[in-house]
Amino acid sequence: MSTDHALHKIKDIMPHRYPFLFLDRIIEIDMKNADGPFVKALKNVTNNEDFFNGHFPGHPIMPGVLILEALAQAAGYLGVIMQGDKWTDKSIFYFAGVEHVRFKRPVTPGDQIMLEANLLTNRRGVWKFNCVATVAGEKVCCAEVSLINKTLE
Repeated sequence: MSTDHALHKIKDIMPHRYPFLFLDRIIEIDMKNADGPFVKALKNVTNNEDFFNGHFPGHPIMPGVLILEALAQAAGYLGVIMQGDKWTDKSIFYFAGVEHVRFKRPVTPGDQIMLEANLLTNRRGVWKFNCVATVAGEKVCCAEVSLINKTLE
C-alpha cells in the first residue's frame, strides 16, 4: 500500500520533536509485504542540523548513532500503525537494542536518507525489525533494531 504521510501526520503519531525527530516523510507502508510489514521513510539531512557543529567542523558527517535513531523511529512508526486501536496516548516504543550494525559510507549535508524497516518478530512486547538506510540507492547503514512497547503511567 503506497502512502504519503507528511510531517504533521508524523507528529500526530510520534512523540519526538525537533531537534530529535528524524522523520520528514513516510513514503510507503505495506502491511502485506512478503517479508513482513514494511515502512519506507525519508530524512532530509541539512547543513543546519545541530550535530554538524561538532561532528566534524570542516568535514560534517551525520553521527552513526543518529542514523540508527532514525531507523528506530521509522520502525516505531510502523509499530504504532500496526497497533491500530490498541495504541493510546499512554503507549510508547523505547529503543531496546541493536544488532548486526554495519556502516557503509558517511552521510553528509544535502543527502536524503531513505529509511526502511521490516518487522521480523513481535514477542512479549519486544519488536524486532530489519532496517536499512540508503542514500541515492546506495546502502549507508543496516541493522537489526529492537523496540519495546510500554505503557506510561
